[in-house]
Amino acid sequence: MMIDRETQVVDCRCGAGLGRGGGLAQRGTLSEAGRAEVVAIAMSPGQRHITKPVCEITYGMRKENIQVSVLVLYSGSGIPESGMRTGSFVLSPVEVAQIEMHKLAVIHLGNIKDHVVRKTREILSQANIPAIVVSQIPVDFEDFAEAGIKTRLVMPRDENILTKGIVMDMVSGVTRGDSCPRDKLNLIIKYVKTTLDQLEDHKGVA
Repeated sequence: MMIDRETQVVDCRCGAGLGRGGGLAQRGTLSEAGRAEVVAIAMSPGQRHITKPVCEITYGMRKENIQVSVLVLYSGSGIPESGMRTGSFVLSPVEVAQIEMHKLAVIHLGNIKDHVVRKTREILSQANIPAIVVSQIPVDFEDFAEAGIKTRLVMPRDENILTKGIVMDMVSGVTRGDSCPRDKLNLIIKYVKTTLDQLEDHKGVA
């Protein structure tokens, strides 16, 4: 539970959690907010996947009264194989359902562009949800569209679309294991609020 401008209750243990990590950062754990608004998705913890910035990002969003759940994936801690096939990165049906309970996903990834793009595609090919991608390495809408990922500004050709979900925005320069810079956190919060407002406006029109 966090008490600030508004009280938020977070169920921090959907399951016992496995692997290395502390606080919310446990492999195979959903820390569910009281209202299914935003889900922050982190890779399973390990030497290559240090989830520290995710906790700072979610804390920053909660201070802005954004309801945020945290999903630390059970799989995805190994070195990705070519094509991101099973054994390197995979979502379970339960994880897909947990993601799709929410309005928006914030996906935290790393410093290898190909892995960032492929993992985003794997998540959004299964989960029909708008997403903001947070990574260390810079990526742009064209990078995602070339890989068959729908984006807000650039779309693949219809026959090349491989995702149900869509990338709405991206923030780079957030390093695994380091504190999230204040300007990057502000940008994430800005994009989250803007996207949630757009979704609400679209819902009202529909």
